Amino acid sequence: MAVAAKTGNEAMAEAMRQINPDVVAAYPITPATEIAMIFASFVADGLVDTEYVAVESEHSAMSATLGAAAAGARAMTATSSQGLALMYEILPIASALRLPIVMPEVNRAISGPINIHCDHSDTMAARDFGWIQIFSENAQEAYDNTLQAIKIAENSNVKLPVMVTTDGFIISHCMDKIEVIDDKVVKDYLGEYKPDYSILDIDKPVTVGALDLQDYYFEHKYAVTEAMKASKAVIMDIGKEFGKKFGREYGLFEEYRTNDADIAIVCLGSTAGTTKAVVDELREKGIKAGLLKIRIFRPFAHEEIAKILSKMKAVAVLDRSDSYNSAGGPVFTEVRSALYDLDKKPLLVNYVYGLGGRDINLIDIRAVFDELATAAKSGKAKALFNYLGVRGI
Repeated sequence: MAVAAKTGNEAMAEAMRQINPDVVAAYPITPATEIAMIFASFVADGLVDTEYVAVESEHSAMSATLGAAAAGARAMTATSSQGLALMYEILPIASALRLPIVMPEVNRAISGPINIHCDHSDTMAARDFGWIQIFSENAQEAYDNTLQAIKIAENSNVKLPVMVTTDGFIISHCMDKIEVIDDKVVKDYLGEYKPDYSILDIDKPVTVGALDLQDYYFEHKYAVTEAMKASKAVIMDIGKEFGKKFGREYGLFEEYRTNDADIAIVCLGSTAGTTKAVVDELREKGIKAGLLKIRIFRPFAHEEIAKILSKMKAVAVLDRSDSYNSAGGPVFTEVRSALYDLDKKPLLVNYVYGLGGRDINLIDIRAVFDELATAAKSGKAKALFNYLGVRGI
């Protein structure tokens, strides 16, 4: 295992090189462009055996990737923001056809107004398309998650597509020190892909993407639901196996100093690193603060998360996307729903933050914990829904 300095984009491209997929179809979009660009250089230099398809749009990229997967190829692509949005038409088709596509996705605001920086609105808009969603805190996790995603997607109990996300520019373009596993070890770890079928196999013809009306559509969609449920155990097993082999174990989420916490923040992605620093500060002052970092947003670990949070007095859920006057942001509504039936549950508040790449810093996180501490003592929050860092509020 070698130590290297890489950006998040470089880390994901390196994982793709080691995966050596049969087909990659991609179209450039900031801030994910580098992933496909770096991988294309691997193709040009003969470092992979991949058939690289330069397409005319992200819609075409996902369509070509889907076609390649249906033909029995280990297929990948990468995208962000408007590019992911242009794929929306094809994403639920990929999951319905149970195709184990893996896609690095760099979280970026959706226009308009036009913005190229990080928030989670693109990924959250795709949360119910039948794709497993993995969030990364840093470049190391982006690398590790991409490798694990192949094992998860191709597992016989899952066979669902997976998107592995990083936060735009914050992770995608920032240099970090990571541990890179040896090529041969990765090859042995992933194994050879053995598809269930190929539309090119004339001896065993199959129909893929047929018209599916009232008689069977419901059952086929239910099959995706069941596969998503089954994926939780698979994700846990693969995360533990990864830990035993490479020293970094992963689960559905990460608990940071939650065992005895009275107050805690729930968040996803790079914000977890900032939150950990504040948690450590508060612990030195005798304040029992903690963090629950959601790694897997789909499938959502309702029961497991509720069990952990039920022990606390006050919890803040941070959303880097908005649901525009729903009962809170996407992450908040999931967490609140998970806690709904519990007799004992914490006071729960929501903060929408960081839209369009607006920074969230130590001062912001401290302010959230200060409000949580006050709410825990009084039993009442200042406000259930909050916008963190908006000028004039």
